[in-house]
Amino acid sequence: MHVIATAGHVDHGKSTLVAALTGMDPDRLAEERRRGLTIDLGFAWTTLPGAGEVAFVDVPGHEKFVANMLAGVGPVPAVLFVVAADEGWMPQSAEHLEALDALGVSRGVLVVTRADLGDAAAAIEEAHEWMAESSLRDLPAVAVSPVTGEGLDDVRAAITDLVSGLPTPDPAAPVRLWADRSFSIRGAGTVVTATLGAGTVETGDELLNTEGRVVKVRGIEALGEHRDRVTATARVALNLRGVDRDDVPRGLPLLTPGAWRMAESVDVELRHTSSEAPPERLVLHIGTAAVPCRLRPLGPAHGRLRLDRPLPLRHGDRAVLRDPGRRRITAGLLVLDVDPPPLTRRGAARTRAAELAGLRTADDVTAAHLCRGLRRGADLAAMGLPTPGAARHGDWWTGDERWAEYAAELAEAERRHRAAHPLEPGLPVAAAARRLGLPDPALVPELAAAAGLDCAGGLLTPPGHVPGLPDALDEAIRKLEGDLAADPFVAPSADRLAELGLGTAELAAAERFGRLLRVAPGIVLPPDADRRALDVLAALPQPFTLSDARQAMGTTRRVAVPLLELLAARGLTRRTEDDRHRLRDPK
Repeated sequence: MHVIATAGHVDHGKSTLVAALTGMDPDRLAEERRRGLTIDLGFAWTTLPGAGEVAFVDVPGHEKFVANMLAGVGPVPAVLFVVAADEGWMPQSAEHLEALDALGVSRGVLVVTRADLGDAAAAIEEAHEWMAESSLRDLPAVAVSPVTGEGLDDVRAAITDLVSGLPTPDPAAPVRLWADRSFSIRGAGTVVTATLGAGTVETGDELLNTEGRVVKVRGIEALGEHRDRVTATARVALNLRGVDRDDVPRGLPLLTPGAWRMAESVDVELRHTSSEAPPERLVLHIGTAAVPCRLRPLGPAHGRLRLDRPLPLRHGDRAVLRDPGRRRITAGLLVLDVDPPPLTRRGAARTRAAELAGLRTADDVTAAHLCRGLRRGADLAAMGLPTPGAARHGDWWTGDERWAEYAAELAEAERRHRAAHPLEPGLPVAAAARRLGLPDPALVPELAAAAGLDCAGGLLTPPGHVPGLPDALDEAIRKLEGDLAADPFVAPSADRLAELGLGTAELAAAERFGRLLRVAPGIVLPPDADRRALDVLAALPQPFTLSDARQAMGTTRRVAVPLLELLAARGLTRRTEDDRHRLRDPK
C-alpha cells in the first residue's frame, strides 16, 4: 500500500480530486459537508493499475486548521499539491509549501485543478516558481478538471510514477504509530487510525503508549478490509484491548516495547523560515503530535528544545516549529541528539553549537556520545544511532579515547587504594566500578587488561605483585611469633597487642597471610594452633572436660573456650550429652 497526503489552499478542490480518484468522499464530518470545506483529516482509498493500493490523507486548507494539516502530512512520504487554475497561488499554498519544505517532503505531484475554469499552464508555471527553492522543486505537474473528468487519467498515471519511486520502508523496523483519530465501536472497543510509516503490525501484538501502558492489538483493518498483518507504508485502523479512546488521542504514539527512548530535551538543526528571531515558546509538530516547547538557540543554525511532555524521538527525525501566537511556521528542524549533555558551564552553549555543527551523520552523533562515556548498544539503537566496531563488553560501547581514559583512571584508583590500604590484598572490582562511575562491574576485568593490571579473585593488583605485609607490621608479627613460640596456647594480652601496634585490621591482614590464627576477637595463636590442640587433646581420655583441655594445653578459659568452639565448628570435635568433648576421629 502507498499513502499520499493532499496539500494546498482552502477550496482549491483537494477533496473533490480525492473523491474523483477514489469514488469516496473524504469529508467525514457533517459540518464539513454543510460548510463545503475540510476541517479535519479525511481518508479515502482506491486501487490504481500499476500502483496497487493507494490511500489518501486529505488535509484541511483553511488557515485556521494548519495544525490539522500538519498532523496529516507529518507521517506521510509523498504529497499531491493542489492549486486551482482559476485562482492560482494563494496564501495557504505558501504556508503548506513552507510546512512540507520544513518536513523535508520531496516527492509528490503538482495537480492544477479546475483546468476548465482557468489557465492551467500559467498556474503550473507560477507554482513551480514558488517551489523552486524548496524540497518540492521540479515536481511533475498535471492539469485536471474533476468535474468533467478531463485529466484524471493523467493524474492516475502521475501517481503511478510517483509511488514507483518511493523508498521501501523497513518491515522489521520498530513501530511508532502516531494516532490521528480514536473512537469506540459498540462490542469492539477502542479503535485508533494512523499511518504506519515503518515496521509491521500483527494481530496479537503488544504496543506501548508514552506512559508505558501496554495495549494489545485485537484486530486490524486496512482500506476497509480485516487483515491479520500489515506492513508499512499503510493506513491502518487498530482495534485495541486494554485502553480507552480518551487514552489514545491524536498525537499519542503507539510504540514497539523497548525500542524507543522518550526524550524531553533534544538538540536540533534549524532551518528558519525568516530572518526574524523566533519566540522562546513554540509548538513542535511531528507525526500527528503537537507539543509545546521552549527553544534555546545554540548558534544561528542549531537549538535545544525542552518539550512540555516527552516524545519518542530519534536522530534524523524531521519536524516543524510553529508560533501559535502569530500562526506561522518559524522553522523546520532535523533532530540530531535526543540525549544531549547538560549546559551548565559558562560558554557551554557556544561550545555545544560548534560541536553540533560538526555532527553531519548518525555516526558522528554516536562518536560524540561515546566520547562522553559508556552507552548500551540498545540505548544507541533506541536513539536511532549505529554501534561502530565491537562492544567493550556485553552490550557496552565507548570510544577508544574514553576507554583509554577509563584505563588510566583505573590504574590511578588501584595505586591510591594500595597506598591507602596497604593491609588489603588488592582493589575489589566492585569498589573500582564505583570509583570510576562504571555502569556495570563486569566492565572492570576488560578495563584492567587495558590498564595493565591483573584481575583475579575479584581483586585488582599490579602485574607480578607478590602480596606481603608492610615492613613495620612484619616486624611486629615477628615479635608476636616469638612470644608464642614457647607457649603456643597462651594468647598475648590486649596490652601486649596494643604495645606492638596490632589492631583488628593488622591482625586480620596477618591471618590472611597465614602468620596467625584468630580464634576470637583479640585472641590470636600460632597459625597451626588447631592442629597442635588436636595432638594434645588426642592424648586425653575420651571424652574430656573443658578443664581437662585447659590444663593439658596449659592455658586459660579465655583461650580454651573459643578454641574448643573453633574445633567443633570445623567438625573436629563434638560435645557429648553430659557436656563433655570428644574428638570425632582420635587418629
